[in-house]
Amino acid sequence: MAAKKKTKKGRAYISASFNNTLVTITDTEGNTLTWGSAGAGGFKGTRKSTPYAATSAVDKVIRRAKDEHGVEEVEIYIKGPGPGRDAALRAIKGSGVKISMIADVTPIPFNGPRQKKKRRV
Repeated sequence: MAAKKKTKKGRAYISASFNNTLVTITDTEGNTLTWGSAGAGGFKGTRKSTPYAATSAVDKVIRRAKDEHGVEEVEIYIKGPGPGRDAALRAIKGSGVKISMIADVTPIPFNGPRQKKKRRV
């Protein structure tokens, strides 16, 4: 097994959907260091979509990134409308990791779905 990669800076990608909250910590090149989710943290069903589940998932992932990889500073990229997005941000802020940037990368459709056909009389 290869040695664990040590890096001071990283990126935290948070995807907060209505059903789950996914967290991935990468290095600055985008190689995954550690990841987790509310479902992987032991929550099932509707409890996966709660802010508490998101907080618990982020705590586990950040702790692992700090201990195993030495991450001290993160850029946060947050995506999605779910209830876990604010809770995830608060959990990262409270974990002692320095936040250098927060970006909302939620995809927004600029053209929307195809319109109905024109009515012919």
